[in-house]
Amino acid sequence: MAPPHRKVFLTWNLKDSIPARIRKEIQSERERLENLPFQDNETLSERTLRHHRVLFAMADRYLDSGPKGPLHLRHPTAAGIVREAILHGVRERYDLYAFVVMPNHVHLLIFPKWMLEKVTQGIKGFTSYAINKFQAQAGRTFWQDESYDHWVRDETEFHRTIHYIEQNPVKAGLCKKANEWRWSSAYLRTEYGWPAGQAFPPGVIDCQAGKPDLQK
Repeated sequence: MAPPHRKVFLTWNLKDSIPARIRKEIQSERERLENLPFQDNETLSERTLRHHRVLFAMADRYLDSGPKGPLHLRHPTAAGIVREAILHGVRERYDLYAFVVMPNHVHLLIFPKWMLEKVTQGIKGFTSYAINKFQAQAGRTFWQDESYDHWVRDETEFHRTIHYIEQNPVKAGLCKKANEWRWSSAYLRTEYGWPAGQAFPPGVIDCQAGKPDLQK
């Protein structure tokens, strides 16, 4: 059951972008962690969170490690489709605080107003159909079924998560500065004056032709 009135950090990746070998390593690490004793004064929820962070970091490092596996979002049009879908949900479905579209995965920080499952299904369903159509791959399974979600506990973690998301392209060697990556909230902050820590202003979507030029 999702905690009420909490922001959530979401991640999903392309189908087969994490191969069986890496999934096996992650599972082995999960089993190793589960067999370790609790740390001093650690609660079950704290232990679970610590384990999730370790396992998430393993997967994310692999996804950032270079041109391995499918990279369908490397094409600007495909990345733009995902960015448009994310912005489309602003105001009605969620408040948006940060996002990045990487070549093989997506990070998103939102405050959901709809059920989280409906939010993710909406974005993933539309983008898989649109990108498969653009890339002439009708029927291809585009996204991995599983998604990672973590409910943000406090303001410190909230700002740390924004930084983590927006620095992802820099960490992966795709750009030198976060605001150079056009498929991210860092770019929109510079382009539209969106302050960090505030929800994306819906009025920006309605400007000029009705939405930002997602192919810029």
